[in-house]
Amino acid sequence: MELTITERAKSVIRDFVSRSDGELKALRITSHPGGIAGTRFELSLVPDSDHDENDIRVDMGDFTVLMSRDGANRLEGATVDFVERVNESGFEVRPVRKTPTFPGPPTGELAEKVKEILETQVNPAVASHGGQIILVDVQGTDIYIEMGGGCQGCALSRMTLKQGVERMVRQAVPEVTGVFDVTDHTSGESPFY
Repeated sequence: MELTITERAKSVIRDFVSRSDGELKALRITSHPGGIAGTRFELSLVPDSDHDENDIRVDMGDFTVLMSRDGANRLEGATVDFVERVNESGFEVRPVRKTPTFPGPPTGELAEKVKEILETQVNPAVASHGGQIILVDVQGTDIYIEMGGGCQGCALSRMTLKQGVERMVRQAVPEVTGVFDVTDHTSGESPFY
């Protein structure tokens, strides 16, 4: 299990452990799968004995990290940091984002119909906000799109997908059964997510 805890985070954890008179010596990281916003993590200090056979234990020297086997794959390669911002401070887990790979530009009748709708109806609408939406894959009757420009990281991207893109595409190409956003909304020049 590869997990990085920054020196700043370790220092804060050690401080919490020392304030508990050594009673709380384990950091439990619980992960909850998320939707478009990604996985949500909860961190809490617990007694070192607060584990069972389904937990993975990672010895960090002064403390132990506990996590369920089910959630460990969401933490593989992640970094735990302690951040201080203007109005907040706390632990932040930055998971390794696995970018889906696609074989190349999609082809076929369904792909061509969807590309036409994106070019003639969808992109002119999102261009006023500096956005662009492209088709990256077609699997059966499901399509996979990627948002760029002003749409990447926009707090309204989910609404754009559901109430704009999906509605327009399904109206024009009724054989489409699913529209999925594969955009990494956390990267880019100015993500709002």
